[in-house]
Amino acid sequence: MALKRGLSSVRVLSNRSSGSRLPIAILVFFSVLAPLVFFVGRGLYISDQNSIQSDFSKQNVDWRERLALQSIKNLFTKEVVDFVTTSTADLGPLNLDSFRKGNLSASWKVVGVETSVQDNAISKSNQKATDLKQETSQDKEGKFLDDDHSHDTPAKILRRQLRDNRREKWATELVRQDEKVTVKLENAAIERSKAVDSAVLGKYNLWRRENENVNSDSTVRLMRDQIIMAKVYVSIAKSKNKLDLQKELQIRLKEIQQALGESTADSGLPHSASEKIKEMGKVLSKAREQLFDCKLVTGKLRAMLQTSEEQVRRLKKQSMFLSQLAAKTIPYSIHCLSLRLTIQYYLLPQEKRKFPRSENLENPNLYHYALFSDNVLAASVVVNSTTMNAKDPSKHVFHLITNKLNFGAMNMWFLLNPPGKATIHVENVDEFKWLNSSYSPVLRQLETASMKEYYFKADHPTVSGSSNMKYRNPKYLSMLNHLRFYLPQVYPNLDKILFLDDDIVVQKDLTGLWSVDLHGKVNGAVETCGQSFHRFDKYLNFSNHHISQNFDPNACGWAYGMNMFDLKVWKKKDITGIYHKWQNMNEDRALWKLGTLPPGLITFYGLTHPLEKSWHVLGLGYNPSVDKKEIEHAAVIHYNGNMKPWLDLAMTKYRPYWTKYVKYDHHYLRSCNLSE
Repeated sequence: MALKRGLSSVRVLSNRSSGSRLPIAILVFFSVLAPLVFFVGRGLYISDQNSIQSDFSKQNVDWRERLALQSIKNLFTKEVVDFVTTSTADLGPLNLDSFRKGNLSASWKVVGVETSVQDNAISKSNQKATDLKQETSQDKEGKFLDDDHSHDTPAKILRRQLRDNRREKWATELVRQDEKVTVKLENAAIERSKAVDSAVLGKYNLWRRENENVNSDSTVRLMRDQIIMAKVYVSIAKSKNKLDLQKELQIRLKEIQQALGESTADSGLPHSASEKIKEMGKVLSKAREQLFDCKLVTGKLRAMLQTSEEQVRRLKKQSMFLSQLAAKTIPYSIHCLSLRLTIQYYLLPQEKRKFPRSENLENPNLYHYALFSDNVLAASVVVNSTTMNAKDPSKHVFHLITNKLNFGAMNMWFLLNPPGKATIHVENVDEFKWLNSSYSPVLRQLETASMKEYYFKADHPTVSGSSNMKYRNPKYLSMLNHLRFYLPQVYPNLDKILFLDDDIVVQKDLTGLWSVDLHGKVNGAVETCGQSFHRFDKYLNFSNHHISQNFDPNACGWAYGMNMFDLKVWKKKDITGIYHKWQNMNEDRALWKLGTLPPGLITFYGLTHPLEKSWHVLGLGYNPSVDKKEIEHAAVIHYNGNMKPWLDLAMTKYRPYWTKYVKYDHHYLRSCNLSE
């Protein structure tokens, strides 16, 4: 606009005096350059003002940084401050969590802390730090306006105050989160320190990798591998007539076998083992150079593997036989007890051989127990544990049946040790004249030549199934084992009776079983099936059409040992007749092997009421992992299996439940060296 005015003036002047050029040139110069000088000067002034404001802002920021740095130095160590200082330029604002997660050293690594708590705290801290960074950048952009507070409006002052308050709140929250995570870390470290065995810390250096496994067996396995390869090369050297190499291998083989001995861990090896390994390695390298043939070595290893497998099978069979033999055998001390008691019984006058309260034997209002056993000590534990845990022992009646060999001993023991106010009666199964081979199919089968051959010529190669030793237990030859199918005939005047095996222990009062509603069923028992285990197909031969057409292979099995039998319903449904029918069909053992559980499953099929599992816990004679809580809460615990509590092979942790009911201070037990 000034330029236009200048040009206009020039035209006017030119009209007035066209002959004067110099004044016109001077006028044009000032008209054009004066505005230019004005704008340049104003720009330089603004730049100077910005520089001044920037220097002031920088000084202000430097003052804040120094104040924050002084506060941080009071809170953290120099190592932390240095790390934050060097990392801020690249990573932006850091919190204490990012420092802890940094790869500074192994001692800073966080292990075992609740990740959900940490992640939550870290995410919140990082989010707030990011927001703070963004607002800081925004403040830097508008620093010129914010720093000049003299002309701020009340609205700007209010916003600045709110912004400062928000920053202070965020900073406080970050510190609080860091303190919270620190407490979590410290608590986790304390818990981890409690789990460390101080003895181990004092004995071993935890930072040495070789001490991670105290029972290392790497050297032992190396020696075994050398032995195997040495045997292979000995055989190959012999076949290729390398006699010198064969002899050298045999010498080293003998040395390393002696060094290995029975060791299963490196700690058990002698100091000379490493030298033996080196010498054997040299010989094996030499043998490899001279004798190695991949096909030949593979054949030798395969032959050795087959031989080892055969040895394992043979030893396993032998071990099973010995365990079965141990389970069948009566210990000397119990045999001694039985003999001493028998002698003492037959020295008693006839009038002193009777038990009191015989009038209770047929009283249906009392609680009756059936116990069939030839083991005096086992029977005493069953009776003692039942009466000791009974609320009113005077209402309990024990019907004990044994064989003629132990009849005197069983009577004498309970005459010397009566079960308190409870009633007991001992009978001899051999005196049951009605139980004969013409009436009982199983008794007739036990007297046949094929059954005797099955038992007494079990190792004969022509005998079918001779490898299965568990079916050749002598208890199957005794009628005591099969008498459970004749309860109404033995106790014709009773309505209900609780059947107990002699390898059980009673831990609670059992009178509640008499009030259990069996819903018209005959047998009350605890089921034992779990998924596919202990179902009918485990006990019965479903390839036989008689079995497959009448029974469900997935039907749940149940356990003998503690069974409540309703004798009224038993008689009504003729359970004994059903048993006789199936026993006659199994004369050739085509339906099931020997034992009483398979015919029991068949006889009571559809007639068994399941009881609560807490009434009867099984497995203490074979299962080392029975839950301790289940044992302690069970009414009856059952040592079914080979590891009976009166045998030396009993499991130690289960034995005290049984021994607590044995009177080890009795003079008869002491004289026969029976002790815990």
